[in-house]
Amino acid sequence: MKATYKYMLFVTGGALLGIPLFSLTYSVMVRTSSPQFCSTCHEIKPAYESWLTSTHHYNKYGVVARCMDCHLPSAENVWQFFYGKTIHGAKDIAVHFLSTRAYDREKNRLKAYQNIDNANCMKCHSNLIYSPMTRGAMLAHRTVLYPRPGYEKKCLDCHQSLVHTPNPFFERGS
Repeated sequence: MKATYKYMLFVTGGALLGIPLFSLTYSVMVRTSSPQFCSTCHEIKPAYESWLTSTHHYNKYGVVARCMDCHLPSAENVWQFFYGKTIHGAKDIAVHFLSTRAYDREKNRLKAYQNIDNANCMKCHSNLIYSPMTRGAMLAHRTVLYPRPGYEKKCLDCHQSLVHTPNPFFERGS
């Protein structure tokens, strides 16, 4: 009887600690996942501003791709998502508070693009073969989706300037 009592006490204690801890973790993840939160660091502000005027924020379909959609693995893969979010967050905090060098926006933009996989693009653009307006675009997308060995390409090889490019609208006000 004592072993059952200890077991029940252990399970109850775990639930009483685990549920609030999980809720707190989830709440922090949600609150730190918005583009507005990302833009609170002055290093990210230009990227946020250029995103506001890009087709990934403003388009005729009303679809918005947020920072996490492109820069993190899919949330469906929970462990990779949490790991990626933690690593990105720790890196951004370290750069913001500890870096003594000037932030090289172009260098960091290109480095970030290297880490964006085609799978991140495919989260939203899953119907690429059938949506392009021209045959050339359809063929180009086919070579990315079904590459021959040695001819692998990334979506960003062609679409690098869609989102985070300097925008004169914001640069005048800076």
